Amino acid sequence: MPESPNPQRMTPAKVPARRRFLAAGFAGAVLLAIGGGVLWTRRAARAPSGALDADARAILRAIVPAMLAGALPDAPADRELAIGETVDGVDRAIAALPPPTRAELAQLFALLALAPGRRVFAGVPSEWPDASVGEVDAFLANWRSSGWSLKRTAYDGLHTLVIAAWYANPRSWPLIGYPGPPSLAA
Repeated sequence: MPESPNPQRMTPAKVPARRRFLAAGFAGAVLLAIGGGVLWTRRAARAPSGALDADARAILRAIVPAMLAGALPDAPADRELAIGETVDGVDRAIAALPPPTRAELAQLFALLALAPGRRVFAGVPSEWPDASVGEVDAFLANWRSSGWSLKRTAYDGLHTLVIAAWYANPRSWPLIGYPGPPSLAA
């Protein structure tokens, strides 16, 4: 009967080679994690305090039509204007948030702006300006019902900002039958 291989009996030459391989793999993973963190921090720091950078604006321009499906005007020019005004409203809202919250949102947008973050974390294969409403809907639905509380919290924050910016905009009021705030003139 042939002897079964014994994993305990390894030649001394194989043990150091395997350890070197594992150590090199671990060191590479650590360097990638550190490099990615530095890159995200630098991207997040590019935006002035609370203001959205071009990447964050592109992400929001993709998210707004998905979140406000059915609420935006139908005419293309009016629709584009409403999307732009909503993104501007989100920008103003973020600028009014406390610095730690602004920093967290900047990190979220920096993560989503990077192609690997967009693909892996959000599941959106296309660049944000080219993303279809279906791709963005799937990403938002995934985050809304995710088992990972970080994704649900990020979704809730984005949803609150977009909805608040839209319904604070007087352009949305006729679409929902709201006549506007009462006049205080006597």
